[in-house]
Amino acid sequence: MFKGSIVALVTPFKDGQVDYKKIKELVEFHIKNSTSGIVPCGTTGESATLSFDEHERVVGEVVSTVAGRIQVLAGAGSNNTSEALRLTKHAKKAGANGALLITPYYNKPTPEGLYRHYKAIAEEVDIPIVIYNVPSRTGISILPETVARLAEIKNIVGIKEASGNIDQTTQILQMCNITVLSGDDSLTLPIMSVGGKGVISVVANVVPADTAALTRFCLEGNFDAARKFHYKLFPLCKGMFIETNPIPVKTAMKLLGRLNGEMRLPLCEMTKENENKLKGILKNYGLMS
Repeated sequence: MFKGSIVALVTPFKDGQVDYKKIKELVEFHIKNSTSGIVPCGTTGESATLSFDEHERVVGEVVSTVAGRIQVLAGAGSNNTSEALRLTKHAKKAGANGALLITPYYNKPTPEGLYRHYKAIAEEVDIPIVIYNVPSRTGISILPETVARLAEIKNIVGIKEASGNIDQTTQILQMCNITVLSGDDSLTLPIMSVGGKGVISVVANVVPADTAALTRFCLEGNFDAARKFHYKLFPLCKGMFIETNPIPVKTAMKLLGRLNGEMRLPLCEMTKENENKLKGILKNYGLMS
């Protein structure tokens, strides 16, 4: 259902407030540059700093601006099951094509707790759900066996896999019929080579057309062409994580004149040393003179 290059959209701010006009501009930019789908209010969208009202309005603005032209997979996760349920209900009401739910962070639930968390939401809200596994940020990894159990629930359709472990993807695909999307830009080609269907991408905020080309060639089985984009994108992908995401991607967009680079505390501006490194990466890619 979900495939190709799906951008984990940044949330633009202006003087401390969400910049809804800029959100619309970014949506149009992605549609023009062959992005397959948009994730508003994910980790890259600084969802942890958004109020419920802001979160729901951002999702609504993205859905209305997209107007059915590409897919919208709304960020709706929380470490509080009732909060995740509220956000998932809103995603459906707003008209999103699906909801992306991160594994509950900090609580460190058992495999059974993870299963019950997702099951409760999936049974309550009839919307396609994609699990998001990112143990480096949540402190817990969902086991392939738990994913296989959840895949038996009809509307749990995918997993964004950001464990950095190709074995994990292989095991998931051996155990069940679920869509796997890469959650690590630098691992998109390897994950798609073993059966993944695309990526939920940070770097697509900067180079959407190239990210879309990589996934398109992989889906077509043209891995020689995909590999060229993989090697081209690789340094830029790594550059997006020289500091905590989304600091580098917002800084890159500022350097390219697409965004003011504003973030909300506890995130702050990039160090000058790392900003200079990022400038070098952007220049080597051909994005800056």
